[in-house]
Amino acid sequence: MSLHEQTKHLSPVWARYTTIVADRAEGIMLYGDDGRAYMDFTCGIGVTNTGHCHPRVVAAIREQAGLLLHGQANIIYHKPMLRLVEALRQVVPAGIDSFFFSNSGAEAVEASLKLARHATGRTDVIVFDGSFHGRTSGAMALTTSKGKYRSGYAPLPSGVHVAPYAGCYNCAIAKAVGRDRAGMSAAAPHEAGCCGNPLERVEHILHANTTPHDVAAILIEPVLGEGGYVVPPASFLQGLRALCDKYGIMLIADEVQTGFGRTGKFFAMEHYGVTADIIVAAKGIASGLPLSAVMTRKEIMDKWHPGTHGGTYGGNALACAAAVATLDVIIQEKLVQNSAAMGAVLKGELSELQQTDSRIGDVRGMGLMVGVELVDKNGAPDAALANRTLAASRELGLLLLTCGTYDNVVRFIPPLVVTDAQIHEAVGIFRTALNS
Repeated sequence: MSLHEQTKHLSPVWARYTTIVADRAEGIMLYGDDGRAYMDFTCGIGVTNTGHCHPRVVAAIREQAGLLLHGQANIIYHKPMLRLVEALRQVVPAGIDSFFFSNSGAEAVEASLKLARHATGRTDVIVFDGSFHGRTSGAMALTTSKGKYRSGYAPLPSGVHVAPYAGCYNCAIAKAVGRDRAGMSAAAPHEAGCCGNPLERVEHILHANTTPHDVAAILIEPVLGEGGYVVPPASFLQGLRALCDKYGIMLIADEVQTGFGRTGKFFAMEHYGVTADIIVAAKGIASGLPLSAVMTRKEIMDKWHPGTHGGTYGGNALACAAAVATLDVIIQEKLVQNSAAMGAVLKGELSELQQTDSRIGDVRGMGLMVGVELVDKNGAPDAALANRTLAASRELGLLLLTCGTYDNVVRFIPPLVVTDAQIHEAVGIFRTALNS
């Protein structure tokens, strides 16, 4: 039976990057059923941080599968969830000590807003241009990275206000004073300073589009994911924290893609010296099993009225066991440190390539979350070049993804176990693909 015959009954709503039929995977490598091997720098979209099928994670799943597959959280406590709470308490920011578990990032994002609304007695939320928070109805209302994610689904929930995200590469003010490309966009986050306009716009929204006493939360990705791997200046996040403190608003950090070592810190907000009131996590938490978390202070969580939220599968025993093993691997194998070190190598090699190729408008990111913005001769987004480069890379054995509103940013998100030699090989493939 042909692949077309085998797959024709699957929904076409999944936008497909490849037609690879995976047979198995290990570490950073993925193997097709035709015997071809690929370096997987997609990481399941930032999920397999410990590498594919890490032996210790697999062993934990196998052991738990023989003990308890499902125990519903309203009915029983189970040991994997209790162990996970204790493991998370060792890595979350100081003060975060209360947890709710769900299945996906979008579910956790919506749950975080429900919590913020109960905790504050307010209704509205401020999000940012270019953000991605999921595809459920509530999350779609918060997502602005691509119009197609919302197309045809109106009306969406109201009370959502969109502010500009602080990214220097595409900021007209930053460019006007020469802080583009090799300037502010290349600065380390703790060194970067914002022009102040994005924060002024947030303050304006608080008084023109809504009022401070109507806003329950400001929800932000500490690094834009689907929006193009944009790293904001540290002063922007610090300014948002000050605004939230000023008006009694909850600051929610969507760390779905940035969490669990991806950016070279356990959580990306650590780069800015800012602690959110609520942290949303998923993707890298369980090495591929469906699990997400809403994490906050107990005095906030205690304001969530019993029975007003829940879920049948949230905090599944098998997923929690995988998450405990995942955290153990990340800590014991020093994968956060490896992410920082290998991220510097990756960004450095890509930045060297930028110096000799005008089609690379920008190289940016944190840790092993790095984006390469491809542009045409006029500096406009070049999605066609990005797509051709992905196809050529795939033929040479390297799997990459795009992101950004115009799909012109090539993103590098390898597992955190990646080595210097593997990064060098991947960048070499990317260079060849780009030049082909």
